[in-house]
Formats: sequence, C-alpha cells, structure tokens
Amino acid sequence: MMAYVDHGFSISDEDIKLDTPYALDNRPPFKEIALALALLVFGTLGITSGLFMAYNRVGGDRAHGLFFVLVGCILFIPGFYYTRIAYYAYKGYKGFSFSNIPPV
Repeated sequence: MMAYVDHGFSISDEDIKLDTPYALDNRPPFKEIALALALLVFGTLGITSGLFMAYNRVGGDRAHGLFFVLVGCILFIPGFYYTRIAYYAYKGYKGFSFSNIPPV
C-alpha cells in the first residue's frame, strides 16, 4: 500500500536559500548584534530620560520629554526585536537562526 504524497507542498533542495552569509556556518553576525544592542540601549535611555524630562517639565513644557520618548521608542523596537532573535538563535531555539538578522 502506497501513501499519497502531495508534491505541491514539498520542499526541494532548490527551495532552500543559501545566499545569506550566515547560512553555511551559522556564526553570530557580530556587527549586526552590536547594532541591535546599541539600538536597545539608546532606546531604553531615550525612553527613561524622556519620561524624566516630561515629568519634571525640563525645557519649560512636556513636549521635549515626549519627543525623547518617541525617539526612544523608535530606537527600542527594532533593537529589542533583533536582540531577541540573536539571543534565541544563540540558545538554539527552533525556528530562530542568525540568518534572520539582516546584514548591515
């Protein structure tokens, strides 16, 4: 008795992409991880200093603080995202790889 195989959804060798520089050796991309960590750190500093500035009305009003919070959020979100991918790839979680981090 033969089992039915749907070849329309099978993965062949041609479907596997090996064009990223991290696909073969799966080494950590140090420049990209350093950039992600810098974005995470500066985003966190921007959010905390912006909240401090908004609360204490540095500059005369709260607009300066809210601007720092906004810039901090813009830096924090991609920094956290790519740092999380790098951490999970380092720990060996299924579905996470250093090839998911785009080259700089």
